[in-house]
Amino acid sequence: MLNYAIKRIGLAIVILFTVMLSMYAMVFLVPGDPASLALGPRATPALKELLRERMGLDQPVLIQVWSFFRNAATGDLGYDVWSKRPVFDQIMEFFPNTLALGAVALGWALVLGILLGCAAVVWRGTFMDRLLGVLSVGLISIPAFVIAIYALLIFAVWLHWLPAIGAGQPGDIVSQIKAVILPAFALGIGWVGYLARLVRASMLEVMNENHIRTARAFGLPERRIVFRYALRIAIIPTIAILAVGLGSILSSAVFVETVFGRPGIGTLITGAVQKRNYPVVMGTVLFMTAFYLVVVTAADLLIARLDPRIRDVFRG
Repeated sequence: MLNYAIKRIGLAIVILFTVMLSMYAMVFLVPGDPASLALGPRATPALKELLRERMGLDQPVLIQVWSFFRNAATGDLGYDVWSKRPVFDQIMEFFPNTLALGAVALGWALVLGILLGCAAVVWRGTFMDRLLGVLSVGLISIPAFVIAIYALLIFAVWLHWLPAIGAGQPGDIVSQIKAVILPAFALGIGWVGYLARLVRASMLEVMNENHIRTARAFGLPERRIVFRYALRIAIIPTIAILAVGLGSILSSAVFVETVFGRPGIGTLITGAVQKRNYPVVMGTVLFMTAFYLVVVTAADLLIARLDPRIRDVFRG
């Protein structure tokens, strides 16, 4: 287990450094001078040069890359070009809202997806099974931003049940819960269908195992076999998908937060891109990449702990 953990963590570090190098190279691949793009055509040469110094673009390329890697390794993600605030402080200001949104979206999608997947197994081969299959595929096919727009129109504009924008009043739990319902619904509904299909496929494989046949031989009810014995094994592939799902949900949050005017990482990145604020963009992307790698690596280690066969395959 220790060797497997070292290899997985080492792979995550290599991926992180590759992302850092690729992201920094994109600054030089984008046509035009970043300082000129940020200030506009009316800026004076002196002002452009001052901004270039703030962004560190006046240094040789190798020195810029080395400084970026060295500072990132110590947790220094740079400073906002305009406000001069540390980028990490801005991320910590917006990230809790995005994390809460992603956790709520993935949480309700996981619960409902598992229930629908198990129900499809209990009623497999029936009309209900086919109906759940069609419903799952339909939910997977609808983009999150489309659901967000229609949910905003129906529940906020027409019915006035829930707030249209914002993250709720600070310190008011009720308003914060109301504000997260629509964005979490838009983000998670596609994953309901995906998780339902995944759980159903995994459960059907497990249902042919010997211990399930033994449970049937003892006359146990089918629902008890599904939820108590089969689900414990079939849930393992879902754990791996959850890590990927969290990364996908956080990336989709950029569009959903824009639709609902919710302060989060999506709002931070969108504003930074519009202002050509490269330190904020690069620092935010690097932070989200590191967070995603931590989640995926933790999920891989948990799966390896639950199923030793995973370690054997990786060792081979």
